[in-house]
Amino acid sequence: MSQTPHPRDRLTLADTPNAVGLARLHTADVLSRWGVHSDTIETVQLLVSELATNAVRHPKEDEGHASLFSTWGRAQTFEFMLEIIGDVVRVSVWDRDARPPVLKEVGVEATGGRGIFIVAALSRRWGHHPARGTAGKVVWAEVGLVPTRQVSEDERPSHPPSRSSASTLGATRAAEADTHVTDRMLVGIRNA
Repeated sequence: MSQTPHPRDRLTLADTPNAVGLARLHTADVLSRWGVHSDTIETVQLLVSELATNAVRHPKEDEGHASLFSTWGRAQTFEFMLEIIGDVVRVSVWDRDARPPVLKEVGVEATGGRGIFIVAALSRRWGHHPARGTAGKVVWAEVGLVPTRQVSEDERPSHPPSRSSASTLGATRAAEADTHVTDRMLVGIRNA
């Protein structure tokens, strides 16, 4: 008896400033066609935004302060994949930077550095592993197909976000997100 393969979609984008917006639009289109609940789509879009931003921004940090025009012709690519595996949507982002993601504790005045914290807070599980057959790494996160507000208290994760370590080569379990914080993040993304 053959099993139907789970839904999977892969997209390669240039690591340019408009890539994050394109990744979000593509995510909404694909997940809508797959019949995913709109609340889950919004959460996955936020994860895609954070992971794609890291893929665009961090590999270029090592290039110094080159002019935008001097790097114009040297755009690299990154790839992201969406798939439904069992009762979760998994988003995976491959980039050329082999450094693992770092879960930072940032102050309220910080203007950045919250990306992986947001990923950890909004996902059921997340992690990373070295890319297979090429340079770089893959960072992934999973979101339940049933929106968090509809999940019973017994089903919600109870472990706090953990710092990145060697154990993230497996999986990191995310904390239950404060729904007020999550709602404010989603409103901020919608208005951006």
